[in-house]
Amino acid sequence: MSIQEREDLNQDDIVVANLSRRGFLKGLAATGALVIAANWGMPNAFAAAKKNVFGADAMPHGWVDSPKVFLSIAADGLVTFVCSRSEMGQGVRTSLAMVVADELEAEWEMMRVVQAPGDETRYGNQDTDGSRSMRHWFEPLRRCGAAARQMLEQAAAKQWQVPLAECKAQGHKVLHTPSGRSLGYGELAEAAAALEVPPRKSLRLKKPEEFRYIGKEATRAIDGADIVQGRAQFGADVRFDNMLYAVIARPPVYGGTLKSHDASAALQVPGVVKVVEIAATPIPSEFQPLGGVAVVAGNTWAAIKGREALKLEWDDGANAAYDSPAYRQTLSKAARAAGKRVRNVGNVDAAFKKARQVLEAEYYIPHLAQAAMEPPVATARFADGACEVWAPSQAPQATRERIAKRLELPVDKVTVNVTLLGGGFGRKSKPDFIIEAALLAKEFPGRHVRVQWTREDDLQHSYFHTVSLEYLRGALDAKGQPSAWLHRSAAPSIGALFGPDPKHQGPFELGMGFVNLPYRLPNLRLENPEAAAHTRVGWYRSVSNIPHAFAVQSFIAELAAAAGKDHRDYLLELLGPARKIDPASLGDSWNYGESPKQYPLDTGRLRAVVEEATQQAGWGRELPKGHGLGLAVHYSFVTYVAVVLEVEVRTDGALLVHKATMAVDCGPQINPERIRSQMEGACVMGLGNAALSEISFKGGQVEQSNLHNYQVARLPLAPREIAVHMVTPKGEVPLGGVGEPGVPPIAPALCNAIFAATGKRIRELPIRNQLMDWQV
Repeated sequence: MSIQEREDLNQDDIVVANLSRRGFLKGLAATGALVIAANWGMPNAFAAAKKNVFGADAMPHGWVDSPKVFLSIAADGLVTFVCSRSEMGQGVRTSLAMVVADELEAEWEMMRVVQAPGDETRYGNQDTDGSRSMRHWFEPLRRCGAAARQMLEQAAAKQWQVPLAECKAQGHKVLHTPSGRSLGYGELAEAAAALEVPPRKSLRLKKPEEFRYIGKEATRAIDGADIVQGRAQFGADVRFDNMLYAVIARPPVYGGTLKSHDASAALQVPGVVKVVEIAATPIPSEFQPLGGVAVVAGNTWAAIKGREALKLEWDDGANAAYDSPAYRQTLSKAARAAGKRVRNVGNVDAAFKKARQVLEAEYYIPHLAQAAMEPPVATARFADGACEVWAPSQAPQATRERIAKRLELPVDKVTVNVTLLGGGFGRKSKPDFIIEAALLAKEFPGRHVRVQWTREDDLQHSYFHTVSLEYLRGALDAKGQPSAWLHRSAAPSIGALFGPDPKHQGPFELGMGFVNLPYRLPNLRLENPEAAAHTRVGWYRSVSNIPHAFAVQSFIAELAAAAGKDHRDYLLELLGPARKIDPASLGDSWNYGESPKQYPLDTGRLRAVVEEATQQAGWGRELPKGHGLGLAVHYSFVTYVAVVLEVEVRTDGALLVHKATMAVDCGPQINPERIRSQMEGACVMGLGNAALSEISFKGGQVEQSNLHNYQVARLPLAPREIAVHMVTPKGEVPLGGVGEPGVPPIAPALCNAIFAATGKRIRELPIRNQLMDWQV
């Protein structure tokens, strides 16, 4: 089958099955009279053949996204939807349920959502990352709902012995139009379960004007009341009788090992039950635990006090010399020399020789920690050759596989129950903390063992956002236009987790706002110098888009200032007229795993969000002294976001963000309330990243220990107002991402605004290190 045929399959050839008739219900989270699933055709065959497939079908082993979306209808009419993506505040349980409910013609108060356990065979890819849950599940979920709706209509027609065309599902019941009779969904569920699923070609999807929930504002959040009233179960809320609690002393340096330990004092602490050594994982550690010494007790406090009493001697290993200031100099030296060339247009060297003016700048971003409100926590029980865990996981299937391998169990002997996540931001995609709980549970067969990370553990043993140094050099011609652009991006790669350190960013990292630069530049060279990893580098909300957007959007503002031109006008001029760029034409580019045919990089959509944000913010208006407007725009996760920040820098050094004006084009808007809230949250998080947050190393160890010295955004830094404007693109476009795209443009917009207010150019984050008198 050709790629084109496969792309057609992505859209049209979703197989819908009635699992009620196939004996597939055993062990499913969804139970009831009627159970429907939708799945994509033959994904594994295409993965095995290594075809250039995209989106839901393009994930490598362990990430193959073959969505199976289950729903059931009970005899009382209650509809249960099994959500296979994790809820961490982004509203995915509500948004996905809205899609099902709309096509099903269900009443919202009759919808119930349960969380799928980790099981790729049944539920397809369950990784909640990449801002892709809705764009990969929207069509399958619609087909699930439509199939169930039509089966209910068929059941009613059969019971009434009337033509199917006279029966219409509406408002959680099926109506017989001529007679006015009706039957509720609960009354029809059992009969519907005995029917065959309608063929794909006969499924009648709703027209957009018929939607009741999709694209609407008023839908009540599924988990809202439970969360607000304290009834929701997060990882730290899991409790069992006779439970044990553990904390772990881990190697202070990545790759370090335990030389010796003395647990005698720890065992004297009241409540301590046992001290257990956990074997270290050699580099590359992937998602496995770092190793160390666990103190297991009858309560968390006793375990913490027992850990404090341990006498430990470590061998710090090869990363003992890791020092952030020295490493920054290493990155700078690498970025000042030629690196691996990843994109080249024209003749950059010749253009620099002819330039009227040359500008150069370095932009630096330190390591960052996800610092989710809920630190990592997991509970496990091992009994009768099987292990069951309860944890806030973004990757339940990866968790299941790693536990099975580490405990030498068949995969079907491992059960992963996913709780709500008190934030994730990529940290909880890595199940090291859950594997720790499973290992310790095996030491206490039949007992539930909870591993609790403290905030100190969380900050000092995370999978950190990469440190990055971006070197840019630009040439301006006589008209102030850029005649040459050189950008070198030096940063350790996430790839170092999984094999020998590549020392170069991977295509997926380079494709995040670097290789896919959309501007009209006659001479362009992009290079990727070497950068070794000395700690665990992992996913962080928006990943490498953060340093790339900071550098590119800051440098464009610098070029505009050097040319004596308005920043917005200069940016739009660089974008040029609306055109669609095939990402595959930009060298070894990566487009968030999506088809370049379906998802071209559209400069017209970039222009539109810039124009909307600046218009709504009143760009060019008179501002009081000490105030400034800063602009930035970025394409990430196949979504376009522009931001204008209005800031004030007072004479006493205080920084106030008066207003954030955000324009977002994510394609069709499924749950507008969640889009706005995600953008608002991204804005605040981006401000914290830019102004406050920094993880630094000395002697191989993280210097920060808690939120007093790893600062995150607090209320005084938050904008007094955040206005989110959703831009509807022209024509039909596919769904984009929402959870991450709002973060990357915030830091450059902030620094550009500070420059407009003060004339001070900031090229190093966090800005608290640059504005000595700065305060919140």
